Order: sequence, then C-alpha cells, then structure tokens
Amino acid sequence: MCTRYALEKSLTGLKDIIEIAERSSLTTKFIDTHAKPLITDGEVRPTDIVPVIAPNSKGARSVFPMQWGFIGRDNKRSIFNARYETASIKPTFKEAWRTHRCIIPASYYFEWEHFRSLDGRVKTGDKYAIQPNGSTITWLCGLYNIENGYPVFVILTKEPTENLKQIHDRMPLMLPENKIDEWINPSSSPEELIPYALSDVVAEKILLSRY
Repeated sequence: MCTRYALEKSLTGLKDIIEIAERSSLTTKFIDTHAKPLITDGEVRPTDIVPVIAPNSKGARSVFPMQWGFIGRDNKRSIFNARYETASIKPTFKEAWRTHRCIIPASYYFEWEHFRSLDGRVKTGDKYAIQPNGSTITWLCGLYNIENGYPVFVILTKEPTENLKQIHDRMPLMLPENKIDEWINPSSSPEELIPYALSDVVAEKILLSRY
C-alpha cells in the first residue's frame, strides 16, 4: 500500500506543477471550506490536499488541488489506495478506472518494512524512501472522483517487485513521464498501459527519523 509520499517544491519538474496548484481558485476554496492548506513541500499524508495531474474540461493535461482519500462505507475519508487488479470491477472504483484517472507527482514514496515476529504478529520495521531508478520525480497512478463538489483521489497499488517484497506486499503503480497523457485520457484503455509500469526501483533506508 502507499499512505505516505514526499514533495520537494524546489525540485525541477515539480516546481511548475506546484505553482499552478497554488494559483488555483480551487485551492482557495479548499482552504476556506476545509481549513486545510495545500501541501507543497515535505511529507504528504492521507486527507492532505496536494497537486494532482488530470484532464480539464477540454481533455488537456492540467493541474488541480485534490484531497487524498475517497469516503468509505463508514462515511469517513478512509479509502486511500485501490488495487489496480480489481479496480475495474469494484463498485467504488470501476467508473473512475474507466474515465477518471490521474497522476500524483511526488519526489518518492515512503514504505515501512512489515515482517512477522516469532509470535506470529505482523510488526513494522524500518522506513524506506523509494523511487524509480534514475528518476527524480515519481509519477504515481491514481483515480479521482468528485465528492461533495470537491476532487478527491486514491493511489493505485500492485504486486511488489522482487526486491520490494521484503519491505511490503504492495507497491504503487508508477508510469514513466511519457505515458502521463495516455493514462489520464478518458478514452484510453488503462489495461494497455499496465505493461509500462515501472519496476526498477531504488529503496533507501531512512536512519535518522521515524514518522
């Protein structure tokens, strides 16, 4: 799963995206009604409001502030990830899978090592910062919806690569930058883009801090 990622406002490639979101009138509306700021730097957590790439009304690539999380059956904002393998058939995600796909730009994502102790319990270990090998920006695939007049999103996950299995049993679905426009295009087939998902990643253990 993925419930934490990082933004670096000064990073080339992210700076322009973040500045567009900062100028959006929707950001002001979010602040006025949700009393939550747009997160532009540092660690991003569920329910935060962040820049997201999605098509505008004319189908062109645009940047929008969106809140992380769909409202669940508990009537709370409690759904933050969706399995890509079942998104096309799950009632919560199937419409978004077909026509409301988005990209969440990040520097990297965080994951905590999960392991089973001698007593059989699953415990949390070291924290890792993970990103595609050779990349400075991580393009996370997501789905979005409009809830109560505001855009919200979830991050899609997949089976982990061999080198990540020791950390967690899921990882985000990530695409190369040149596939962004195809992914967010409502008329494209998301199934045809899955083979382009990035699997060569670098995981760096974070030693000095624990969030």
